[in-house]
Amino acid sequence: MVNVTGLDLKNPTILAAGIMGTTGAAMIRMVKAGAGAVVTKSIGPEPKIGHSNPSMIQLDCGYINAMGLPNPSYADFVDEIRIVKEAVDVPVIASIFGGDATEFVQVAEGLGSADPDAFELNVSCPHADGYGATIGSDPALVEDITRTVRDAVDVPVWVKLTPNVTDIVDIGKAAQRGGADAVVAINTVRAMAIDVASGYPILGNRFGGLSGAAIRPIAVKCIYDLYQALDIPIIGVGGVSTWQDSVELIMAGASAVQIGSAVVDSPYVFRHVSNGIERYLDEKDHAGIEDIIGIAHEMI
Repeated sequence: MVNVTGLDLKNPTILAAGIMGTTGAAMIRMVKAGAGAVVTKSIGPEPKIGHSNPSMIQLDCGYINAMGLPNPSYADFVDEIRIVKEAVDVPVIASIFGGDATEFVQVAEGLGSADPDAFELNVSCPHADGYGATIGSDPALVEDITRTVRDAVDVPVWVKLTPNVTDIVDIGKAAQRGGADAVVAINTVRAMAIDVASGYPILGNRFGGLSGAAIRPIAVKCIYDLYQALDIPIIGVGGVSTWQDSVELIMAGASAVQIGSAVVDSPYVFRHVSNGIERYLDEKDHAGIEDIIGIAHEMI
């Protein structure tokens, strides 16, 4: 059992936003595959189609996606959260986005009737104009949005940070000042792929966000730096597909880990990772992951 911001997780693995979180049925499937908690697809104030296809490409080092935050809006997503809450006993975290603090609160309050266990503020999507990283690269905006949502809801508020900034610690501190209960690090890294036969960018949006194994070292460094600077928990995400990947993020300072792209290969990655972590802790005579959270900082 792992406790993060007052939420009890059966294991430290969490379904990341944007992967299998569009419907209640998909999220239930991830729980049955071993996820200790699930994060929904990012939901906004109005229906959004997203970017034109191609919107995702697989590379030898991961994936680049430029979905553009497609979603049905909070008004049509309430039932999906209810379906999960009624079917399984794990925390359900609602990922939300908006163009300003008012829209974030509008979505949070609109989804409130479904009783999500926490909100994850998406201020980090790298490919949606007017949303995501456009907001999340400004410490003042991050602090204002976080504080406004924190004042409007009575469940934990997590803030998902973008690595596409000069100093992620500045953004993390802004979220903490705004009252965030935790930060989530990191979202995808801006990236691009070009078709060498034609010379055209492959994605419909031209660029998108890189996920997968290639960004794990970036996530490790961001988590490490945030752990030194913040007093609130960090949920690590970025390139996790094995228990070793998860332990690395935890040793850098993460209290739990989210898994996204690796679900493409097998939804049972959650079970494999959590079982591996448990075996590792037993072999090292650790009582739980709290014994190794941030341990890399003690090795200097």
